[in-house]
Amino acid sequence: MASGPRPGWSLGSSHVGPHVVPVRAARGHLLVTVAELIAWGEGVGRAVRPPMIIAISGPLGAGKTTLIQAICRGYGVVEPVTSPTFALVHEYSAPRSRVFHMDLYRLAGPADLTLIGWDEIVAAHALIVVEWPERAGDRLPAGHVPIDLEYVEGDDTRRVLLAG
Repeated sequence: MASGPRPGWSLGSSHVGPHVVPVRAARGHLLVTVAELIAWGEGVGRAVRPPMIIAISGPLGAGKTTLIQAICRGYGVVEPVTSPTFALVHEYSAPRSRVFHMDLYRLAGPADLTLIGWDEIVAAHALIVVEWPERAGDRLPAGHVPIDLEYVEGDDTRRVLLAG
C-alpha cells in the first residue's frame, strides 16, 4: 500500500523483522485502542485490492478476529463476520471479490492445509485473511501482508500493532 488507511497511520519504511513499522510508532510498536484498531482495520479493508493475503498473528484474545471483522467491513462485507475456529474457513461476498477468513489454530501443521482446500483458496482472486498463519509454515505464499497483535503489559485497553 502506498498510503495507509488513516492520516499518520501509513505504513512507513522502517523495518522490524519481516514487518514494515507504521510511521509514528515508538520503538517499532504502535499502541492502539480497540477503537483505533477497528478504524485502522476498516481503512485497510478499503485500501486493499485482490488478490491479497493478510496473515494476522498474536496470542489468544489479542484482537485478531476483531481486526479481521473491521478489515472485512471496510472491504464491503455486509454479513456478520464470525470466527471460523471450528469450521476453519468462512467465505463471504464483497463487491470486489470473495473473502476467505481462515483460522488455522486447530491444524497440526502445513500438511493439514490440503484438507481445507488451501491451494485452491490461495490461488483464488480474493481477499484472504488468515489467523494463526504460523501453522501454514512454508505454504504461506511470499508477498502476504503480515500483521502482529500483542498485549500491552498492564494495559487491557490497548494492543501493540505491527504491520508490514
